[in-house]
Amino acid sequence: MTVRLSLVALQTLLLLVSSPGLANDTTASVGTGGLIYTRNSIISMEQEDLFISENEIRVDYVFRNNSDGDVENIIAFPMPDLEPRYESDIAIPDMGSDNFLDFTVAIDGKPIKPELQQRGLAGGLDVTDALISSAIPVSPQNASVQAAIDKLDAPTKQDWLKRGILQNSDDSEFAPGWLLKSTYWWVGHFPAGKDVRVSHRYKPSVGGTVSLNFDPDDNSTHGPNFDHAQKYCRDKSFNQSVAKIVKKAGPERTVLYENWISYILTTGGNWAGPIKKFKLTIDKGDTENLISFCGQNVRKTGPTTFEMTAEDFWPERDLEILLLKRNKSD
Repeated sequence: MTVRLSLVALQTLLLLVSSPGLANDTTASVGTGGLIYTRNSIISMEQEDLFISENEIRVDYVFRNNSDGDVENIIAFPMPDLEPRYESDIAIPDMGSDNFLDFTVAIDGKPIKPELQQRGLAGGLDVTDALISSAIPVSPQNASVQAAIDKLDAPTKQDWLKRGILQNSDDSEFAPGWLLKSTYWWVGHFPAGKDVRVSHRYKPSVGGTVSLNFDPDDNSTHGPNFDHAQKYCRDKSFNQSVAKIVKKAGPERTVLYENWISYILTTGGNWAGPIKKFKLTIDKGDTENLISFCGQNVRKTGPTTFEMTAEDFWPERDLEILLLKRNKSD
């Protein structure tokens, strides 16, 4: 017997991804994360093996159906929100593609092709139907979107401007004003009493600044991350290492700059019970890079890698990674 759970899925899931931040001379990072499944008491996460680097995020799960009947339901992977290019400087690997994070998924080692739902929102309202009926691409980053807007009649342009679907920009009187919400989804099949292995891969959004957002000597912050120390769990040893490098370089040089990676970890708490076996590996990429993030019992496992393991793990906060890199050109 197959049990089909009646759950509110994509409409709710699309609201779970946070919007990117804005800052001058800053590239904002946008949070990505793991798979979302509406909270339930049937499917447990037996294992999660998470690898994060600047170039790739890899997540390998083992799920188990603890009931006596087979279960099917929607599993979703929300993509970060996309706003018009002039509105926010977002670190997106492939802005011109619908699959701008190069997301892939496999179940029990076999690749599948997930469905993609895309919705346009303006002023908190869904304007997808209005865009489609006027032959406007739903993604504001689409290469042909401006030409399609220019073909709209004058009354429609003025109406959409009032509704926030369009807005003025430095380049055009009428430019995209809506944001794009995208979610990949598929139907998950969980046989009774059996393990199901799900793997997905994608390129992270890596944000950052051209310098430092904090003073390592007095721990003060400036710029977009006012909770900098708490957000990345910067400790005294980390600050001292940064201060030493900055002092050696001298006040006239910008020797270090920040990169940020945000990972939405708390969705792992939506499954039945805690994550029974959790493993996190973070690769800072270069031996000269400095890294800081919040974690318990973190140990260094290689020249550039750090590992955290836990059993019966409840993710209580999302993962924020601070990566300081040397300015090679300075």
